[in-house]
Amino acid sequence: MQRHGGKGAPVFRLVVCESTTRRDGRFVEILGIYNPRPGGKDREHTFKLDRIDYWLKIGALPSDTARTLISKARRAPAVVAETAAPVAVAVPTA
Repeated sequence: MQRHGGKGAPVFRLVVCESTTRRDGRFVEILGIYNPRPGGKDREHTFKLDRIDYWLKIGALPSDTARTLISKARRAPAVVAETAAPVAVAVPTA
């Protein structure tokens, strides 16, 4: 996890990196964002679960914190898009 954001307002990126790199150093892919202090319309986490599954399948080892956040994201209900416009459907009459 990489720490970003300002002082007192952290935002973390869940990333894939080699075990020898620094915390905020070089990474392979960004897998999502975790905001421990969401406000307003901000969401607590946004993870690409399909990419996380791919990396776990090929042998990536998540940290304890990342493992906890991933399991929490899997339990969260799916978010329905609120911007979908209603669609008019023409019904044939006989």
